Amino acid sequence: MSKLQDCELFLFDMDGTLYLGDDVYDGAVALMEDLPRLGKKYIYLTNNSSRAGTDYITRLRRLGFPCESENVFTSGMATGMYLNQNYPGASVYLAGTRAFCRELQSYGIRLVNDENGHTDAFDVDVVVQGFDTELVYEKLDRAVHFLRRGARFIAANPDWVCPMPAGEVLPDCGSICALLTASSGVKPEYIGKPNRNMIDVIAKMTGIPNEKICAVGDRLYTDIAVAQNAGSVSVLVLSGETDQSMVDAAERKPDYVLPSVKELHELLRA
Repeated sequence: MSKLQDCELFLFDMDGTLYLGDDVYDGAVALMEDLPRLGKKYIYLTNNSSRAGTDYITRLRRLGFPCESENVFTSGMATGMYLNQNYPGASVYLAGTRAFCRELQSYGIRLVNDENGHTDAFDVDVVVQGFDTELVYEKLDRAVHFLRRGARFIAANPDWVCPMPAGEVLPDCGSICALLTASSGVKPEYIGKPNRNMIDVIAKMTGIPNEKICAVGDRLYTDIAVAQNAGSVSVLVLSGETDQSMVDAAERKPDYVLPSVKELHELLRA
């Protein structure tokens, strides 16, 4: 367990890892409260762009988790940073929630649409798609229009579904992008996990090298893959989307597989 014990920063997925809906998993809050005492830093790292970073601070505190602004990093925040670095000053059409709209505006992104997706623009440089829980047909129509006329296609995250209580799911950003690709012929560039950029940016911000960072989550193709792509340590918990049969079938195995974050807490205290 030395590789796990040597990690200085833990990146936690949320839905399916620390909680599901409003149901907090046993031991999750205790782990987060105890990490500073154990000499560990932590960041809540999510592919969910439907909420802004400030929204997550409010939500996490309401659920009982300790959280400050430096403890949250979302795919929406990463998308804003990516657009500024690679498309400075570009005109952007966003198909996302009002919260994602405000998040991108906070990074100075020049959006051509209002918070409801309405726009009179004929051409834009970039179409950005998020996990849009406020999706209406007009947004899909406008996104396809711009993509077919040469706009670049950026997506906040590749997740197909968002897990919900009682075994239910919501169509996530990846599913919406599949529709847009089928309609336009254009494939997106995904910003969130498993893109190693999510960890590289955090490593630069914190000064902690990738190999001393541990990503904890319930999905092989995002939470675990981002750690593997970035040269970080990975912990898969079986409390969400992934079961043991999926782990057994995977080509690349996580460094650690645990029933839940409660067992992670026990290992770190050992």
